[in-house]
Amino acid sequence: MARTSAGILLYRLRPAGPEVLLGHMGGPFWARKDDGAWSIPKGEHGPDEDPLAVARREFEEELGSPVPPGDLVPLGQLRVTSAKVLAVWAAEGDLDATATLSNTFELEWPPRSGRLQEFPEIDRAAWFALDEARTKLLKGQVPFLDRLRDDVLGEGPYP
Repeated sequence: MARTSAGILLYRLRPAGPEVLLGHMGGPFWARKDDGAWSIPKGEHGPDEDPLAVARREFEEELGSPVPPGDLVPLGQLRVTSAKVLAVWAAEGDLDATATLSNTFELEWPPRSGRLQEFPEIDRAAWFALDEARTKLLKGQVPFLDRLRDDVLGEGPYP
């Protein structure tokens, strides 16, 4: 059975076009990576948990701010890896990306050292135009940008 996660893709409308808020994944594996190392704020949930409630909770835990008030538009589910299915909702709003304060996780680092270190789940957040977000976002999550563009913003498909 696939693991399940839920997240919220925050977007804002700007004169140059829409932007989305993404989080750069924390920890030593991602520290020197940029393209393909950003994620929609999300978290895993069990079969008895409400995915939307989990998405809201994880957004706040990973960014240090609650989801801005307003409508949440379902963008559906995608199998983002062979072992994980992600459900995402879109929300229009604005946050100061530089004020991100994420929860942390423990990891043995360096490997096999016996030393546990804490790392933020999201080490920074930033706003990206949709085209740039396509290169920054983890590959399996990119179709959510298309769904946002087509189903929420009504901007039509990329060429």
